[in-house]
Amino acid sequence: MPIQFTGRARIVRAMLAATTLAFAAVSASATAQSLGDKPVRLIVPTQPGSQADAVARAISDTMGKKLGHPVVVENIAGAGGVPGTQQIVRAPKDGFTLGLISSNHVINPFIYKSLPYDALKDITPITVVGTLPLVLVVNPSVEAKTTGELIALLKSKPGALNYGSSGNGTVLHLAGQLFLTEAGANAKHIPYKGAGNYTTDLLSGQVQLGFLTVPAVLPLIKAGKLRAIAVSTPERVPTLPDLPTLAESGLPRYSFDAWLAIVGPAGMDKRNVDDVQGKIKATLDERAVRDSLANQGVVIVGSGPSEAAPFLKRELDKHGRIVRQAGATLN
Repeated sequence: MPIQFTGRARIVRAMLAATTLAFAAVSASATAQSLGDKPVRLIVPTQPGSQADAVARAISDTMGKKLGHPVVVENIAGAGGVPGTQQIVRAPKDGFTLGLISSNHVINPFIYKSLPYDALKDITPITVVGTLPLVLVVNPSVEAKTTGELIALLKSKPGALNYGSSGNGTVLHLAGQLFLTEAGANAKHIPYKGAGNYTTDLLSGQVQLGFLTVPAVLPLIKAGKLRAIAVSTPERVPTLPDLPTLAESGLPRYSFDAWLAIVGPAGMDKRNVDDVQGKIKATLDERAVRDSLANQGVVIVGSGPSEAAPFLKRELDKHGRIVRQAGATLN
């Protein structure tokens, strides 16, 4: 015999159902709010004030709004970025820990005898944020005004001129090594501990030539303190439109720039990766962000994961060849 509910029982049952639904709604709202408050760690394996750090801080606020979670920039510096990268690869695969890596990521496997991670297998490439063109400059005391004249001078005085860099195995070192290799010329490499001391000696003439980033070199060129010879990228730089590339100046195979990419730990869910990349791309499309990065000399790329992965593999292979040519090592 079916159970018959009295009027009072039906009212009680309805009240219980309404209470259950209300509790579920409150619980769901609280969970959503909790997730929304959870920050995304954006680990930068360099010191505060570095180029990578400046780019991370230029995009973090807008990126956080796109993701729906605040983005907190965390600097873990030292040892060429190895400790910071180690934190990235060991992080949970939930998308709440990302890393902004630089060209050093594909240089380190060749200048350190051992690393606590694999540069390709232990990361999930998400996007290449942008590239950083370099400028070949000389001290004004150097007679050469073009790439051809500089190469001729180097060949006429093998090993007599010095080229500087921010350190053994750094991007600026390898850009110089590639230039000498492609030119078939010779110069003595003088490594410094950072770009500051190197730039000082370049200005004083202690070293005669080398590469610098566009933001670092632009005011020095305009002031006549350094002479620009050519840019490292395949295409000319918008802020130096009259300056030719090395490729169009007699070294057709020369192409070199620094870059920044956002990655996560290996094994991230593809849907999560695609979603994060889309939000970062939307961030890079914002006018204020684009202007800020342009002022830092960044050429925005914003590539997808399917493009970022082969890019990193090509860069790893290229930098491996240059490091072997330079004979660079750190331990």
